[in-house]
Amino acid sequence: MQITRTAIRFTANPERVILRYLSLQGPHRVPHIAERIDRLSEPEAESLLAETRTLFADRHRHLDNAFRQHLTEASQRHPLPEHWSETRRLLLGACMTMEYSTQAAALFNPSIVRHPDQSGLPEGTIRFIMSLRATGESHISSVEFRTGLLTADGQIQLDDLTPYATRSAKNWQKVYTKDFVRERLRYFLHTSENVLDELPDTFTAPEAARILTNLPDSGGHSRFYESQKALLEILDTNYDLVCEPDVPLTERVIFPNAKGESKGMEDVRFVQFTHEDGTTCYYSTYTAYDGETIKCQLMETTDFIEFRVRTMYGDGIQDKGMALFPEKIGGRYVMLSRQGGEYINIMFSQDLHVWDSWQTLAEPEFGWETVQLGNCGSPIKTDQGWLVLTHGVGPLRRYAIGVILLDLQDPARVIGRLAKPLIEPLESEREGYVPNVVYTCGWLQHNDQLIIPYAMSDSACGIITLSVQELLDEFHQKNM
Repeated sequence: MQITRTAIRFTANPERVILRYLSLQGPHRVPHIAERIDRLSEPEAESLLAETRTLFADRHRHLDNAFRQHLTEASQRHPLPEHWSETRRLLLGACMTMEYSTQAAALFNPSIVRHPDQSGLPEGTIRFIMSLRATGESHISSVEFRTGLLTADGQIQLDDLTPYATRSAKNWQKVYTKDFVRERLRYFLHTSENVLDELPDTFTAPEAARILTNLPDSGGHSRFYESQKALLEILDTNYDLVCEPDVPLTERVIFPNAKGESKGMEDVRFVQFTHEDGTTCYYSTYTAYDGETIKCQLMETTDFIEFRVRTMYGDGIQDKGMALFPEKIGGRYVMLSRQGGEYINIMFSQDLHVWDSWQTLAEPEFGWETVQLGNCGSPIKTDQGWLVLTHGVGPLRRYAIGVILLDLQDPARVIGRLAKPLIEPLESEREGYVPNVVYTCGWLQHNDQLIIPYAMSDSACGIITLSVQELLDEFHQKNM
């Protein structure tokens, strides 16, 4: 079996900077900044704002828009003087803005899917989207994208990048219903639906937060407190976000938009999902991390402009490494998972957001996977079975990527397994942010070609290609 390592490399670029809100400790900080701005003469304020624009306008597509957004966020907590000019308001917004280098530390763990727009292409060529985990200061991970073409003869052509990186925006006007919250509240212990009595039939997250935080604490009873806390958590991690439609996809950055993912959105695994009526959309699982706990999140989009982010619940959602099959099987959704951290498990559910049970699919068998075994993204369907990329961890936490084959009708049954890895770290790939690791979050089939983007020691990414048929023949030869 011939495996081709292409010359393509994706490396971290600290020049990729977004604008984010500058969170300062203590309620006194913003008022003190506002007092200093208020003491400036109007010419001084105009001069400082002009200087700021000169220094940063060529680094960001919509600089003043970010200042206005961050001004709004600051003024929600601290009302501003009514007499202030637009200049002073924008200056406060600028003071509450910071640049963040999304790739300052690393760029790794890619996944790849077909682009929703396949128009205007030569016969046999497809357009693709690759997602990447970008990690910056304080090890906060966000989601970035690259796009390109796969030609009929198997060539990979990448689209050029713009000089900007533009952050996605959480939709604070999203309207929730009591039923939406009630369905999720039952997965939180020691809570009561009575807390919903305090809310109107429909509400936004900021409206609910204002109502709930101003309620009496019912004597400090823990049941009321836990219910209030759970409701706010549900509204925090179940949200919609929008990217600016005129911004190229390669420029868009999905940066953490919830407290529950404030320390990172890790290992996004996109898959193009085909519904029973033949329509398609894109789902991606990812791990949300707040510095203490993790949540398994599911992101949904049809166009990579508007996204719905929802938390998954149930007893089967206990660890990282969720990967959704690209279609229902036997009328149920199917998910690979890794409860317990060392086996590949498989789950079935009627509800895309609730997973209550699981069973072990595969355990470590070979030396290169002695420490643990997990999946590397969503399976690919072939006429001989479901191909699943795996990651195995061996001595000295050395990662390698392997492959197993599952039965088409009963994916809980392993029908083939290769003893040797497809990808192991080359000597030139061993050094980096996390040494001795090769890893991927998803692959793509184009005709007889498999395209596998993979991370090298969490510091760069490459792409390998191989033949689908040659890979399937390996399973056939093994079983002869």
